[in-house]
Amino acid sequence: MQREREGGPVQAFGHGSAPVVAPRAVLWDWDNTLVDGWAAIAAGLNAAFRAHGLAEWTLDEVRGRVRRSLRETFPEMFGSAWEAARDTFYAEVRARHLAVLTPMPGAAAALAAVAAAGLPQGVISNKQGPLLRAEAAHLGWARHFGCLVGAGDAEADKPDPAPFRMALAALGLTAGPEVWYVGDTALDMQAARVAGCTAVLLGDAAHDGGVANAAPEREFADGAALAAWFADR
Repeated sequence: MQREREGGPVQAFGHGSAPVVAPRAVLWDWDNTLVDGWAAIAAGLNAAFRAHGLAEWTLDEVRGRVRRSLRETFPEMFGSAWEAARDTFYAEVRARHLAVLTPMPGAAAALAAVAAAGLPQGVISNKQGPLLRAEAAHLGWARHFGCLVGAGDAEADKPDPAPFRMALAALGLTAGPEVWYVGDTALDMQAARVAGCTAVLLGDAAHDGGVANAAPEREFADGAALAAWFADR
């Protein structure tokens, strides 16, 4: 059976044509999986770059380069000045992130479909925890999630398995192939595998080297396709 991506509502098979294993829980990445908040992230980064005499990034560069958490990347980018850069970044992001936040196509339908299936849901993101939770509340989505784990909440950030352990403990679950982690990048797929969960790609990962680079175990064209898969079960 061929995969359905183009115009088809259901991604019936995963990467390598392996049959989809029905999940007992769904964990989500946040940025570029459920929401588009890149305008605020780009504004924050560029404010920090300007303050430290560094070249600014375009929005496409931000989308293509931002993967790991701030506490991992800023010391590499700003050296001993990383804490000052962090403060500049967060001040800019807090000032605008809720105003520019928009759901990704099909995201609301996907969340509703998983909820209708009676499955627990959570979020594991490299966005700072308080910002993540503020955004979920702003969209009215917090009710869907048994946990919202952001950068800084666990002892290490994604792709380390620590935030997965925190999220699964909050949901009363253990890792396994029936726990899906849904994300949009190769790092998300790596994190899922390291944590012992099924790596599910949402979208075509064109901003991150494509599907082959991400190497998911399952893939869906978008949130609508994922929602349709649940509706058809």
